[in-house]
Amino acid sequence: MVLNTLLAAGKLFAGIIGHSHALIADAIESLADVFSSIVVWRAMVVAEEPADEDHPYGHGKAEPIASAIVSTMLLLAAAGIAFNSAHEFFSGERHTPKAFTLAVLIFVIIIKEALYRFVSKEAKSVDSSAVRTDAWHHRSDAITSLCAAIGITISLIGGKGYETADDIAAIVAAGIIAWNGWHLLRPALSELMDRSPGQDVIDKIRRTAADVPGVQCIEKCMVRKVGHRYYADMHVQVDPLMTVQRGHAIAHDVKDQIRAAIPAVRDVLIHIEPSPQKR
Repeated sequence: MVLNTLLAAGKLFAGIIGHSHALIADAIESLADVFSSIVVWRAMVVAEEPADEDHPYGHGKAEPIASAIVSTMLLLAAAGIAFNSAHEFFSGERHTPKAFTLAVLIFVIIIKEALYRFVSKEAKSVDSSAVRTDAWHHRSDAITSLCAAIGITISLIGGKGYETADDIAAIVAAGIIAWNGWHLLRPALSELMDRSPGQDVIDKIRRTAADVPGVQCIEKCMVRKVGHRYYADMHVQVDPLMTVQRGHAIAHDVKDQIRAAIPAVRDVLIHIEPSPQKR
């Protein structure tokens, strides 16, 4: 957050005195990064709070909510950058960007790509959609800076008559940011709608449960993601003649084996059913 604030301030100052609309747009995107990092940070804190009477499944939904907010911010930032750049493009005012703005952008691209790689690695380790979205916010900033650098380079090399390359670069960057925003918003909405995770997760849960002694068949297996944790509901078929106590013990074994095999599974709700009698 501190680094993003310094980068945004530096880009905004350099963009104003260097007459670069693309660099100013890039600075605005970096300021959005600061706010998005605050949103993700607080969401992670809330998501780790234990379950309570009002939230018996915990507070994990705070993560996809934060991811949706940050993704929406990306879309809004893209719309704002595109509108401002289009306005400058058609306004008739032409200023060739200063050469030093290119050096600023090269420095920013290196820093932002490094931040993306660091945060993306953390997102994979905790399987968090919010952190993954925040990582892409850094990469979108690097992409914006790259587009701005290309536009400024064309303006500097082309000279008079090529000043609009800076505005065109900003519009292109806005399109890329908007695509990333939509790409990241979809999985966040899916998680909020309790969409099933990947089939590989469900298959592994099924196989683990089926291998427990006493389990004859897994009739149903429904899994949903809450934050970076999974909750599973299962229908397990057992011998119809066994005692309730034995069926209860098998259910506990199934739950323990699944949680041991897949640590990301927070809880498993098991419904014991009698398997069909063979004739």
